[in-house]
Amino acid sequence: MTTTKTTDGREIVLDILLEVLEKGAYSHVVLRQALNKYQYLEKPERAFISRVTEGTLEYLIQIDYILNEYSKVKVNKMKPLIRNLMRMSVYQILYMDRIPDSAVCNEAVKLAVKRKFQGLKGFVNGVLRTVAREKDNITFPSDDIRYSVPKWLYDKWAESYEADTLHRMLEQFLADSPMTVRCNLHLASKEQIVESLAAQKVTVRETAYIPEMLELADFDYLESLDAFQKGWIQVQDVSSALVGLAAAPKKGDYCIDVCGAPGGKSLHLADLLDGTGHVDVRDLTEYKVQMIQEHIDRTGYTNIEAKVWDALELDDSSIGQADIVLADLPCSGLGILGRKPDIKNRVTPEDLESLAALQRQMLSVVWQYVKPGGTLVFSTCTINRQENEENAAWFAREFPFEPVNIEGRLGEKLEEATMKQGYIQLLPGIHSCDGFFLSVFRRTS
Repeated sequence: MTTTKTTDGREIVLDILLEVLEKGAYSHVVLRQALNKYQYLEKPERAFISRVTEGTLEYLIQIDYILNEYSKVKVNKMKPLIRNLMRMSVYQILYMDRIPDSAVCNEAVKLAVKRKFQGLKGFVNGVLRTVAREKDNITFPSDDIRYSVPKWLYDKWAESYEADTLHRMLEQFLADSPMTVRCNLHLASKEQIVESLAAQKVTVRETAYIPEMLELADFDYLESLDAFQKGWIQVQDVSSALVGLAAAPKKGDYCIDVCGAPGGKSLHLADLLDGTGHVDVRDLTEYKVQMIQEHIDRTGYTNIEAKVWDALELDDSSIGQADIVLADLPCSGLGILGRKPDIKNRVTPEDLESLAALQRQMLSVVWQYVKPGGTLVFSTCTINRQENEENAAWFAREFPFEPVNIEGRLGEKLEEATMKQGYIQLLPGIHSCDGFFLSVFRRTS
């Protein structure tokens, strides 16, 4: 990322957006790097950086429509720096009431001049002041623009879901996503963990489906929390934690997680095994495995091991050995747009097809690790029938597995008719978690 000479929050946001929208970097990675680099800034300034970055990406399609309405120079013809300066400024005008519109316009002009675009300060000022003046009169020609999703994706979901369901889902994508953690109950009781968090003035709330999952707010850095340092809590969404419950491990089980980074599901299995059995967690690169290892080291679990392994390559030594195989496979990520909004700005219909095909390739390999009578859990963090329901049905047809009725496995409050058929599609706005798909199979022979 470009190094700025000051620690002005708006300039940091601008540099992040240039990395993400012009160079194709991943927003959560660049934002995390920036927040670590400028860790010395006060919490409100860091919160501003996060909100403007994420908000601009969430509302990008809507913002570009507005700019094209009020600017003679269309967005795709603007200089990259000016384009992203305008985008982040429009977001502030529309969605940050505490900042006066005049201040947003003035700061944008100052930043344009500072970054050597003196000749465009009139353009920047004129367009932004027009947007500020007209913001209460802005209307949108269609819901895909209103909810800021690509039209092809809106149309695809509209074919699968009723209008009310779709709109609730899209509204939730634009809402704040809470920080949720799972308690490692083999290391500390829930009461101990809540007490430790409360002692550090953290606001703790219960989550909808899983008692050992907590929602946290009003803290500075996660890494500064004693409960995190001791390995008592693990960042994980509720939907992701449902995988461990669906797998239902028994003491002594041998488990393989074939695409395990960053390690939340594997550590959950290790915790559910209560110190017994073994979890073999794998991923494709040293970088991803190191991420997993850091969590293993922090929690201190001894019944889990991370290793580099390509899920497309058959491991002969694991054939027929596993009681449980977790196959949380690469996917389009359409269920987590609320956490990674740049996904919707980069994913294509062709990506959905190629990812669905990749999943089938991986499943064709990893099923062989399950022993007769053992369990395979296939899951994704997306909302796409081609990757989810269709691939689950294909797997049951092609290999010696049968769906497992998962009623009762996911807690008392989560009920869907499809659970009898061995799967559930979770939808944000409908369910109290990210969008997620999980299915459970038993090997028959």
